[in-house]
Amino acid sequence: MNVHSEVVTRPPLMSERRVSLIGALMVAVGPVSMALFTPAMPEIVHAFGTTEAAVKLTLSLYFAGFAFAQLVCGPLSDGFGRRPVTIAFMAIFLAASVMALLAPNIHVLIAARFLQGVGAAVGLSVSRALVRDLFTHESSARILNLIGIILAIGPAVSPTLGGVTMELFGWHSVFVLMLAMGLAVMLTAVFAMKETIIRDLGRIRPAALIRSYGSLLTSPYFMFSSLVVAGTAGAIYAQATVLPFVLIGRVGLTPTQFGIGMLAQTLSYLAGSLVARRLMGRVGAFALVPVGLVFVGIGATAMGVSLRTIEPSYLSVMGPVALFAFGIAFAMPAMMTAAMAPFPRNAGAASAMMGFLQMGTGLAGGLFCAVIGDPVVGLATVVPCLGAMAIVSWLLWRRLPAPA
Repeated sequence: MNVHSEVVTRPPLMSERRVSLIGALMVAVGPVSMALFTPAMPEIVHAFGTTEAAVKLTLSLYFAGFAFAQLVCGPLSDGFGRRPVTIAFMAIFLAASVMALLAPNIHVLIAARFLQGVGAAVGLSVSRALVRDLFTHESSARILNLIGIILAIGPAVSPTLGGVTMELFGWHSVFVLMLAMGLAVMLTAVFAMKETIIRDLGRIRPAALIRSYGSLLTSPYFMFSSLVVAGTAGAIYAQATVLPFVLIGRVGLTPTQFGIGMLAQTLSYLAGSLVARRLMGRVGAFALVPVGLVFVGIGATAMGVSLRTIEPSYLSVMGPVALFAFGIAFAMPAMMTAAMAPFPRNAGAASAMMGFLQMGTGLAGGLFCAVIGDPVVGLATVVPCLGAMAIVSWLLWRRLPAPA
């Protein structure tokens, strides 16, 4: 795939490093809020005297809020601006975190988690739109890679932090941590983020939105590159709904051990991001995609085979997960850049649709695991299928001509 060199006509409003730091913090809200919560899921079953299915619903509806809110906050940021929309949605996230902290029963907690997902959605859609507003091609891929490196640190420590905090102070304490992170994003949006677009409410009129989303959904270049992202990242989100019940419920880890054990996934992603960053300067970001998908394929196949043939153990579960995560780090920056590149005027909508496909795939995968019932069988089925989807989508995408 030939990628034309970009022409820089004026200095960007914010440097690559500044955009990377702001973007990483914004993107991290969603995964960190999920990672902090997962170690507490088995405990919440007992705390509210409810069922595993009800507690899994708190995560599924978090995904649902996250996925569908993308379709709203992305276009709104195209019309009203990146900063005001970020501040408004983070206010929703903060209010929902307080609601979850004070939840008297599982029904209120489920509603709070849904609203948390709605608020956190702004981080994913606006951060990628910020990158597209200011940078393209290899510069964009470098920033998205650096965002991935910084982002890896948050989810890496979050399960451990959530597990330890929960054992010391109870499951309510994980929502205090979420409040702190939401406040940090709010302050960053107010004091560090510069507005990167001119306010234009014409972009959010119904007819304009229909045209915008129509152009995205009918673009094979956008759809296939987005499906590579959806298949890889979506698998990570889908398995997050069942890994606590596999590793804690079936393998027998404690919440703290689970939190520490999840480091295998995130540190593998971090290692992949660092290696990819070194190689980008030599071969370019797009040449790394097939290498990453080889690791994705190996990890997905290993998971499908090992979980169906031997009794699940920490290594049989997390070994394939680590390989899968390592490959994602190679594939994601270039494919996100490819999806966004042709849509400078509606970058928020493009980022939103890509995020919707990404989170929607994770939601669908988690629901399919729930339908299967056995979390081990669900994991062994869903992750290989999503890995195959990503690989096939890339094979189709690479046959397409590069857009102007």
